[in-house]
Amino acid sequence: MLRIVDNIESHRLNRDFRGKAYATNVLTFVYDDTQPLSGDIVLCAPIIEMEAGQQHKDLTAHYAHLTVHGVLHLQGYDHENDSSAAVMELLETEIVMRLGHDDPYGESQRSIEEA
Repeated sequence: MLRIVDNIESHRLNRDFRGKAYATNVLTFVYDDTQPLSGDIVLCAPIIEMEAGQQHKDLTAHYAHLTVHGVLHLQGYDHENDSSAAVMELLETEIVMRLGHDDPYGESQRSIEEA
């Protein structure tokens, strides 16, 4: 399920499930790591809107990027170390650009084959 929430709910979920006392742009809850896409993605609208403005990004593109980010988490990808973060970032870039948006990290010439 994909849910869009406010700052209060994002803060509560982040606190209750991750022990972090702040709202965040995207949270992913994996229910069964043997079943791809078995879980929920929670997007915090106010934070995503603020980030898009601060980063001079198209709002729809930023939503697309964070949704892709969450879907990759549901498929078992993470960014816990530099190597896995680089792979995840390349996948995000490839997918978001295939959806017709700019590179979310600002480097339009990267491709997944470079990983």
